[in-house]
Amino acid sequence: MVSRSRTAKRFSFARLKKNKGVRIISKIAIYFVLICIGYVYLSPILEMISKAIMTPADLIDPSITWIAKHVTGKNFTDAMKTLDIPKSMINSIWFSALLALGQTFVSATTGFALSRYTFKGRNIWFVMIILAFILPVPLLTVPRIMTFSTIENAIGIKLINSIWPQFLMALFGQGAYSTMLILIFKNFFDMIPKSLDEAAMIDGAGSLKVFYHVAIRLSIATILVVFLFSFVFNWNETYTTNTMLGDALELIPVKLSTFDNDAVAGGADSINEAKRMAATLLSIAPLLLLYAAVQKQFIQGIENTGITGE
Repeated sequence: MVSRSRTAKRFSFARLKKNKGVRIISKIAIYFVLICIGYVYLSPILEMISKAIMTPADLIDPSITWIAKHVTGKNFTDAMKTLDIPKSMINSIWFSALLALGQTFVSATTGFALSRYTFKGRNIWFVMIILAFILPVPLLTVPRIMTFSTIENAIGIKLINSIWPQFLMALFGQGAYSTMLILIFKNFFDMIPKSLDEAAMIDGAGSLKVFYHVAIRLSIATILVVFLFSFVFNWNETYTTNTMLGDALELIPVKLSTFDNDAVAGGADSINEAKRMAATLLSIAPLLLLYAAVQKQFIQGIENTGITGE
C-alpha cells in the first residue's frame, strides 16, 4: 500500500510538472506571437519618429539605421510651416468631426430600422447599401458631381467646392464607409432583446422613445466606436475631398499629398525623407491622441459587439 501511494504521488507530481512546463511554453509562444504582431504595427511609426529627428547628414550616413547622431527639431518646424499648422489642423478636426456626427446619427437610425422593422422594399434597400460599399468610389464620383451640379442649377446655391456635398452625402448614408458603420449598428441592435422594446411600448413609448431610451441608452460605447471610425475615415479621405471640397478648405491630409510642391513653393532649401516623415507624424498625431484619450471606451465598445441577446 505504501509503495502504491508513493508511486501515485510521484506520478501526480510528474504530471503536474509536465503541465506546468507546457503552460510556460505556451505562454512564451503567445508572447512571441504578440511581440511579432506588435512590431509589425509599431515599426512604421517608430521608423517615422527615428527619421523625423535626423539631420540630412544622418540620412545619408550608412552607419545610422534607427538612432540619430544629431537630433534636430527643424524638420517639424519646416513641416508645420508647409502644412500651415494650426490653421489646417483646426479645419481638419472640425470638418472630420462634423461629418462623423452626421454619419453616426444616420448610421444609428438606419441600423435600428433594418434591425427592428420589416417594411416593403427592405431587402432592396439593404442590397443598395451593400452595393454602395462594393462599388469603387471613382465609379460613383461622376454621378455624384452631376447630381450636385443639377441641384446647384435648380436652387442657385454653390455646392461643389464647399463642405455641403460631403455633409449631405454623410446625412444620406453615402459618406466614407457608411455601409460598414450601418452594419455595426445593425449587428449591435440585433443583439438587444426585442422584449425590451415590447416592454417600453407597453408603458406607452412610441418608436422614437424606444429608439432613444432602449437602443441609444444601451449603445453608448458602440456610438463612440462608430464615431471614431467615421472620424478616422473622413480624416484620411482625400479622393472625394479633393473632388467635392477642392481648395475651399485647407486640410492636413490634402496638404500632405502636395507636401513637396508646397514646400518648394514656400522657399524650402531642400526636401528630404526626414521632413516628409515629420509632416506625416504631424498629420496622424490628432488621431493617435484621440485614440489614447478614449482607448478604454473604444475597447469596451469593440467588446460589446460580441454581447448576445435572447
